[in-house]
Amino acid sequence: MLVPYPAALDLPHHHSEQPEHYQQFNRDHARLRAPGERAFARLKSWRIMRRARSSTRRVSRTVQAIHVLLTCDHSG
Repeated sequence: MLVPYPAALDLPHHHSEQPEHYQQFNRDHARLRAPGERAFARLKSWRIMRRARSSTRRVSRTVQAIHVLLTCDHSG
């Protein structure tokens, strides 16, 4: 049974409506996440990682090592 969405629920705020400390937290969080996100996006595009034919432990350790190197490269 479908029930109408209660009007009393607080819908998410637009970015400009959030208090300044929330906006600053979001900016800081995005700044910290960005290098890791870029590194994983880069790893996903590598054909050799998609076709890896070794144990999951070895692939996992290789991905972790490459991720650290790429993240260090982006963060300086």
